[in-house]
Amino acid sequence: MIQILNHPGWTWAGLLVSEDDYGLHAARSFQSDFVRYGGGCLAYIEILPWEKDQAKLRRIVDVMKKSTARVVIGFAHESIAIRRGEIPGLREYLLQIRPDLHHNNSYGNNIVKLFWEYTFQCRFTPPPEGWVDDGGALCTGQENLEDVETELLDVSNLRPEYNVYKAVYALAYALDDLLQCEPGRGPFSGHSCGNLKRLEPWQVLHYLQKPPRSVCSESCPPGTRMARKKGEPVCCFDCIPCSDGKISNATDSMECTSCPEDFWSSPQRDHCVPKKTEFLSYHEPLGICLTITSLLGTCMCAIVLGIFIYHHSTPMVRANNSELSFLLLVSLKLCFLCSLLFIGRPRLWTCQLRHAAFGISFVLCVSCILVKTMVVLAVFKASKPGGGASLKWFGVLQQRGTVIVLTSIQAAICTAWIVSASPTPHKNTQYNNDKIVYECAVGSPVGFAVLLGYICFLSILSFLIAFIARNLPDTFNEAKLITFSMLIFCAVWVAFVPAYVSSPGKYADAVEVFAILASSFGLLVALFGPKCYIILLRPERNTKKAIMGRGTAKS
Repeated sequence: MIQILNHPGWTWAGLLVSEDDYGLHAARSFQSDFVRYGGGCLAYIEILPWEKDQAKLRRIVDVMKKSTARVVIGFAHESIAIRRGEIPGLREYLLQIRPDLHHNNSYGNNIVKLFWEYTFQCRFTPPPEGWVDDGGALCTGQENLEDVETELLDVSNLRPEYNVYKAVYALAYALDDLLQCEPGRGPFSGHSCGNLKRLEPWQVLHYLQKPPRSVCSESCPPGTRMARKKGEPVCCFDCIPCSDGKISNATDSMECTSCPEDFWSSPQRDHCVPKKTEFLSYHEPLGICLTITSLLGTCMCAIVLGIFIYHHSTPMVRANNSELSFLLLVSLKLCFLCSLLFIGRPRLWTCQLRHAAFGISFVLCVSCILVKTMVVLAVFKASKPGGGASLKWFGVLQQRGTVIVLTSIQAAICTAWIVSASPTPHKNTQYNNDKIVYECAVGSPVGFAVLLGYICFLSILSFLIAFIARNLPDTFNEAKLITFSMLIFCAVWVAFVPAYVSSPGKYADAVEVFAILASSFGLLVALFGPKCYIILLRPERNTKKAIMGRGTAKS
């Protein structure tokens, strides 16, 4: 019985047993074997009463109707009847049957003759010896079947006959489907069709196998897992889709498996796919714009440096130590170029170099500005009676030394940071589960904070000194330019901190690059824009007499 149920895949059935030892024993053994060997379970078990209790029978019928099981198994001596059905035209067909009297000795005709003799209690000629002498009647073949009552003509309670009727029609439909098959689109090997002249039984069986589905729950497809329904049999379950990052690649999976670290689940959750990678790339619009801006700033520094070198003997260039101006332009050029290290796929050398180059370049730049500001104050004091000693202690050598010492401190900070806790490439999966964000882990947040803090300290110091010197006579008006440039610089980096902390993934790098470029452009334009204007467009003002004249007039 279990093998019969397994063949069409029936795993959900009802069980009817008689109220006796046979039925109860069958119920126990079948239930356990059905679960163990058939992988199925019972929708219900009902005991058929011996007495014809209509209420109990009606209740059992209601259970069967409400159940989703399409298969019912019965173990009973009685009480289970085969379904009754109607066969249209059968009675009319039987009533028109007549025996063939013209020596037709076929098997079918012999059956009809036997039926005729039994029904009308007569014999066909030649009759048995002594039949007529005993008063027996001879069959003419014209007797009327409607004049007799026989159970053979009763079509009101067809049960086994109805099953035969359905079987014949099923075979007829199967043969019809087989004949409708188009060559090259058949169900057999090579998409072939069955040949009616060389028909194999298994080919007919293929078209006959269309049993109803009888399962409590349909199989769970790949991408889902089985979850038992509480309080219901084991073959009743829900199909729960696998969660993000998990898959199942088989039917009726009990669990979903997690994808490896560098993979993510497909939309169908039936296989793992490599995660998308994300970093600030040279090939995306944002990376292209930042790269172009960086190269533009580098070219502008080179152009300004060329202008200053070409006009190195003019008062505007020579004023306030032209060597510091040249060094400041070189450091700004390095600031623009170091931003390129933040673009592209992070690697160990770029991660180690990007912050070191950024920190040292900006300290070199700010150190030059700080020294220039201090020179402004020293020159102003030296112009007053008894103030000549100020320049003696802050000459060219002292200026170079100050820049070197201040820059060396930052270089030492970067070296200690890289040696103790070097920045390294890092695969970050916290921002998006389906993406790998490549970024540079700072290694030591303390080291990064000290690097930024040292730049901020020098910037604020430069701003304060320049602010104090902003009202000096026009001869020494570079302090105003320094004040404005450092105000821009500090504003950019104050805004950088919250923007950097709140930006995820590659956008944190983009924010840092933007801060580097914005502050570098601010210093370049604020410090060298007015000087280039005078050098190129107002050369008449680029004379010592004009500069001193402005100072005298204002005094």
